[in-house]
Order: sequence, then C-alpha cells, then structure tokens
Amino acid sequence: MEVVPVKVSRIGIAFVIAAITVLAFATSPSAGSTESPFQFASWWQKAQHLINATSLPPCGTSSGNFSDGTNVDMSNEATPQSETSIAINPSNTSQIVGGSNEIFCLPMRGYFSSQGGKSGSWGAVDLPLPGPQSPNGMLFGSDPTVAWDTLGNVYYGYIIVFWNPQFHNVTGSEMAVARSSNGGQTWTATFFNPNAGNGKFNDKPMITVDTNPASPHFNTVYAAWDNASQRNGKSSANDDILVSSSTDHGVTFSSPVQASRISGPSGVIGADPFVAHDGTLFVAWQDGQNPAIRVSSSTDGGQTFGAAHLIASTLADFEVLPPAQASRGALIYPACAAAPAGTRLYCSWSDATASDGMRVFVSHSDDGGATWSTAARVSNPSGVSDQFNQWLTVDRSNGHVVLSWNDSRNDSTRKSTDIFFAESTDGGATFATRQVTTSPTDETVTGADLGNQYGDYEGISALNGVAHPIWTDRRASIAAVTGLDEEIFTATISE
Repeated sequence: MEVVPVKVSRIGIAFVIAAITVLAFATSPSAGSTESPFQFASWWQKAQHLINATSLPPCGTSSGNFSDGTNVDMSNEATPQSETSIAINPSNTSQIVGGSNEIFCLPMRGYFSSQGGKSGSWGAVDLPLPGPQSPNGMLFGSDPTVAWDTLGNVYYGYIIVFWNPQFHNVTGSEMAVARSSNGGQTWTATFFNPNAGNGKFNDKPMITVDTNPASPHFNTVYAAWDNASQRNGKSSANDDILVSSSTDHGVTFSSPVQASRISGPSGVIGADPFVAHDGTLFVAWQDGQNPAIRVSSSTDGGQTFGAAHLIASTLADFEVLPPAQASRGALIYPACAAAPAGTRLYCSWSDATASDGMRVFVSHSDDGGATWSTAARVSNPSGVSDQFNQWLTVDRSNGHVVLSWNDSRNDSTRKSTDIFFAESTDGGATFATRQVTTSPTDETVTGADLGNQYGDYEGISALNGVAHPIWTDRRASIAAVTGLDEEIFTATISE
C-alpha cells in the first residue's frame, strides 16, 4: 500500500510568524523531500527571494498572448507567476478578470479580457500597493482573489506584506481590496486591518459578492481570511477566520468579525466565503488543529456568525506532499458555492487517501450547512495518482456544479500534471470528467520555481453554460517563447 506523505504535526500558521525572524534565510528542500517549509504561508518564498535579491527582474511586461491549441497563456510575462483566481462579469459575460501572484515582482498581476477570454484578447496590469511602513521598508502583494458585483464593478483581494531589507525580517501585513469599473483595466485599492510586527498576520483572503437580487444584502462585498497569532508562546492558540464587508462598492470595509467559533485551540486556514440565494453568508475553512473542513454562517450581512458546523473530517491536517508538489506542499483548501435557487450548498476540497493518492472530494448540504452528505470522490482514476488545488463554482444560469484541479494521472511518476474539469448536472450526484490541458506541466524539474510550484490554489468561473478554469503552467512548449517561466493559462469550456 502506498500512502501520500502528509504532515502529522498540528502546526498552525502562527508558527510562521514566530519563525520569520529566525528563518529569514531559510531555503526550500529539494523536490523529493518529505519535509516542506509550507508550514509557511504562500508569500513565504516570495519574501525569501525579495529579501535576498540584489535587483529585480523586468516586471510588468508582456509580449502578447501565447496559445497552445485551446489553452491560452493570459500572462505571457518573462517572470514566474502562480496561484490564481478568475471571475466572469454576470452582467456581461464577455468580460473576464483574473489574477495571480508575481513571484519575483512586488505587485499582484491582474488580467482582463473583453472578448470572452479568447486568445489574443488578454491584457495585464499591476495592482496598487500602499506606501511602506517605514522610510527603509519595502512591501509586496500576495494571494489573489477576484469577484464581480451586478453593477459592472470587479473586486480584487490580496494581502500586503511589509518587510525591512536591512534586518531581513517581515514587519507586518494588511488586507487589500482593489476595485475597477472598467473591466479590470485600472484599479483603486482600499487597505485595511493592518497587523504590525510578527504577533499577528493576515493570510489567505478570499472575496465574494452577494449577487442575489432578492437578498437584503444585494451587492455587498465580503472578504474572509485567516488571521494567525500566538498566545503564551504557543502556535495555533488563537487563529481566527475573520470577515469584513463593504456596502459602498469596496470603498470602505467594516471592522472584521470572527467567523470561526470553535471551542479550544484551532489552526484555521483557507477561508472561502459564499452566499446563498436568500443572502445568507457562509464561510468555510480548514481546521488543521482538529483536521476537518468546517463552515459557519451569518444572516445579518456578516455582522455576526453562528457556531461552526462540520462538513467532513480530513485525513491530512494542513497539507499533503504529493510528488508533483512536494516542495511547496498541496494545501487542503475548501472551495464552496450555493445553488442559484433552493437550499443546496456545495463544498469541495482535496485530501490524502489511505492507498491511492490525493483525491478531490465534494459534499452538499440541504439544511443551511448544519449537516452535510458523506464526502464523495469527484473523479477516481485507477492506480495511485494525485488531484490537488481544486476549485468549485456553480453556474448560476443552469445550476451546474463545475470543478477543475491539477491531476497527475497521466504520469506514472506522479510528478507532472494536467488540468482536469468535472461537471455535475444532477446536483452533485454524478460528475462527468474531461482533460483540459493540451500539454502537461512538471514543476519538479531543474529550472522550475520549486518554492512555489503551482501555489496554494487555482480558480474557475462559469456562467451561461461556459466555464473558464485558470491555472499555473510551465509546459515544455512555451520554452520556444524566450524567457517565459511559470505562466497563467486559461481555457474556454462548453458545459
């Protein structure tokens, strides 16, 4: 029996904060290592590079889109990118916006298309950064998430990480949500919830917008994230999932409130907010201290939250180390959505299994998130392989549930992956699966960005019977395009 390596220690994200100053010059293990620094958050490798860099590469330049069959390189930039999010304008489906981390550059990268995401239609811009905390300080962005309202505004959430190059240490963080009214071509940002020093840290934000016309909170913007901290020197003692809302189209955000009401210590990470058709806000997350996917809800626009409910226990507590992402580690990250009518809720995640690798699971609830169905595998290829970095959404035009993920089923060594897509037209009872990528990616070879690999998550959006996954890709075929590393790809899939 072959078992995917999993982290068994109950390490919370607060461990990162305590270790930052001491480990400022730490390096990543080799691709085949069974140990991972990601215990550390997704910005950690970027911080290491920037803190130690003597100069920055040419950033923010693109030579136009590169296509490989049905797969479109929307970034086409001479530096690596990874970790992605994408969203379709519900009022104009030809407008699509995506986002990704810039690994060796300071800002976040935003992508926009006004032609339904077809090849040659993508532009790219940098997202705003605030000023540094001190005269000698520097800063960068990390962790992209995008969402539209019904008025033609699009929102881009991320964190800001502050550091001091003189002392080689991180000095704080804050939340950022930028807004655009011209389809992602230009952005104005709001910065909030600053955390100074290394006692607390904002991490893993996700945003959503209530686009339900009958909701009392119609077009409210919600941001959810985990806030790591320490108590009495112990990591994971009081990690929280926090939520802020905006009722003025992203100009201001409310003081954050706690969504993760759990008795005892918790090691929460990976918040994902989603809204039911009646306006109830749900937030799901992974509890690494007590390994499980959990969810809580708010009926008053995110001002207060009820108790947490169990979606499913997980075999791994925080991350898995599949061969394809053994340096970075594949995070257990819930991605959830609500049906456009009725009461059904859906949540997905990736987890280790006892014998056949890492798999994508889905569960649903019909009673407001209080109870959930037994977790079911979305796709179950024969043999040992790995599925990770899944994301789920629901097409609000037809109720179809769609997912995409990285999948190593085509490689017996489990080191290269393709993007796979699954769709359910029967409320999550069954899924039809197909391959999206026209060429595989291997993030374990010499020359790959081993510290980041694919990042912590990928994205997908769907509307009017068309889905657009987004993913990190460094396929061999782009080697002919001078200077390209990890790129951000998308595709157009008819449901």
